Amino acid sequence: VALNQQPRDMIDLHARMFKKHGITTIRNFDALNDLRNLSYSGERIAEAGLHHQIVITIMDLPPGCEGAHTQEDYSKMLKDILDSDIPFHSVCFKDSSGTVHPRKVYETIQAARKMVPEDMILHLHTHDTAGIGISQYLAAIEAGITRIDLAMSPVSGGTAQPDILSMWHAMKGTDYTLDIDPLKYIKVEEVFEEAMGDYFIPPESRMVSPLIPFSPMPGGALTANTMMMRDTGTLHLYPKVIKEMEEVIRVGGFGTSVTPVSQFYFQQAYLNATQGRWEKINPQYGNMVLGYFGRTPAKPDPEIVKLASEQLDKPVFNEDPLDILEDGRPAAEKKLQENGLAVNDENVFIASSCESKGIDFLLGKAKENIRRKSTEAAKAEKIVAPTTVASADSVMGLREYTITVEGKAYQVQVAEGGGNPIVSTPVPAQKASAPAVAVKVVEAPTPGNILRLEVKAGDQVIANQTLLVMEAMKMESEVKAPAAGTVVDLHVSDGDTVQAGTPLLSLSS
Repeated sequence: VALNQQPRDMIDLHARMFKKHGITTIRNFDALNDLRNLSYSGERIAEAGLHHQIVITIMDLPPGCEGAHTQEDYSKMLKDILDSDIPFHSVCFKDSSGTVHPRKVYETIQAARKMVPEDMILHLHTHDTAGIGISQYLAAIEAGITRIDLAMSPVSGGTAQPDILSMWHAMKGTDYTLDIDPLKYIKVEEVFEEAMGDYFIPPESRMVSPLIPFSPMPGGALTANTMMMRDTGTLHLYPKVIKEMEEVIRVGGFGTSVTPVSQFYFQQAYLNATQGRWEKINPQYGNMVLGYFGRTPAKPDPEIVKLASEQLDKPVFNEDPLDILEDGRPAAEKKLQENGLAVNDENVFIASSCESKGIDFLLGKAKENIRRKSTEAAKAEKIVAPTTVASADSVMGLREYTITVEGKAYQVQVAEGGGNPIVSTPVPAQKASAPAVAVKVVEAPTPGNILRLEVKAGDQVIANQTLLVMEAMKMESEVKAPAAGTVVDLHVSDGDTVQAGTPLLSLSS
């Protein structure tokens, strides 16, 4: 439904709105392959009169890892689906990282074909990031797959699906073909390439990445992450972050690397690469290993679970995640009313599922994220780099000290970067020093963009109150107050791009 958890009323509204506005099929997947997360949504999809394509998410594990994602695991998942009372019409095997080796694809589809009715559609979805998409599809076709997903140049191959013409060519000499006129598709792709001429397509999105089987990363997440790193000036760290992915996946319980778990993996790998391994637990990754999104395919590492519990101050959760989510409609209606927007089903769904971006969209203030070659080179991105905040009444890069020369105290301000000296003033000996004020600097947990500041300087806040909303790697996240206090200073503004560790604001207790 969205990149964050949605309660039952929003899951139901999602199905009804999609039906109302002309959608015919919903591909319903869960990155953890927890059947509980497919049950209610599947019921509402079918009840709305839509084609419910239930999904088993698949991937290969990095070399040396074992404990999940075998052909037997996928067959058991399919058996559990068939034994359940979830209504569905077709089955999709979704390999967003494009890493399942062709032999396992063949064995998985062959086993599935024997388990389902002969006329049931079996669908395979993959990405060509690792360069094996066509060989996966050929193996699946031999095993009895019904449908495959393909793309057209210039948005085919690499992080997208294999090209339709490449697939047509690969099937020559087999008992199968695509029922297309290849010459017409050549013309269509020429027209499409011309239409896409001014759109900036990241070069990494067109490439085969040999590292992906070692650190499974979905095609869609890969380019979202690299574009974010490009904006924050940290793209040079990408190889290091990708290498950290292996351990993050292994100790996290082997959830499939697909939205939103792939974002959790990348965010945690980024923190491990930039702040030291496991020095800081990303909140979403931590919630996953603690069970707040459902059961992971294998049990997470106990030490990581302990770290997550300590840093997030939350216990392990073993129940159904939907049971602890409050209905989304009241909060969405309140947001709409506060912004003078009409309260109807469409707006409620947009406000709940898209959060701050949804409200901005409805207000006509949404930021265009389309990048064009004609403007990309000239655009100067505003990047707020990490720096040290010395005190509540200092500015970034400026520190104040009290020094004593020949028995006389002076206040001295020292600026970074070799600026002009600032004249010092004597400190009257008889004046008592002001009581020390504890100042807490709230830092950005990940790189990203500042969507909305929720407080201003001078505001009193309580513990866990939302201070601002960030967007990182396709996901919105709230930065909350670590304790009660007063907002002393804001170090960022709406629209700023920040790196992990960038000071966002200062709180005094």
